[in-house]
Amino acid sequence: MAATAPTRREQILKQAARLFAERGFHGVGVDEIGAAVGISGPGLYRHFAGKDAMLAELLVGISGRLLAGGRERRAAAEVAGGGPAEVLGSLIDGHIDFALDDRALITLHDRELGQLRDSDRKLVRSLQRQYVELWVEVVRKLHPGATEDTTRAAVHAVFGLLNSTPHLGRPGALPGREATAALLRRLAHGALGALSG
Repeated sequence: MAATAPTRREQILKQAARLFAERGFHGVGVDEIGAAVGISGPGLYRHFAGKDAMLAELLVGISGRLLAGGRERRAAAEVAGGGPAEVLGSLIDGHIDFALDDRALITLHDRELGQLRDSDRKLVRSLQRQYVELWVEVVRKLHPGATEDTTRAAVHAVFGLLNSTPHLGRPGALPGREATAALLRRLAHGALGALSG
């Protein structure tokens, strides 16, 4: 089955994320985003109220998708009869997909979260906390001897490791997607495995 073509709105968001990550939120004008998708800058206002709305949708959106995807992966692994190790493996794989496929959003989050309205920033933080706690619950089942605080710190450290992909060099400089994914998978499992030490 062929993949569904991205909507105009999705095209705009993808180009906005790329441009914001490359040049910063304040370094990009609406006209440039429009040109990247072949419409006039003012034409963007049919889809978004402005750049602030694009940034909010990008950052709230990815936080929501990570949480929803994590919940779906946990449920699917459990329905398939998988235990905590299989659930964790699925969570790690899902986050690696994000880290390799959405590098611009990682950069955008690191640099521009402070540009969001307070309500949007609080929503991002709430979604992120729920995502962290999903992981903590699974990891604690595998490593019951680790305290909750230590487990949470380890989960944050693994996110830091996986979310380092924008700093690994240009996409062409990486050893290939599958090799990079395999390396990140080994590193993530190794870091969390240290909780048993």
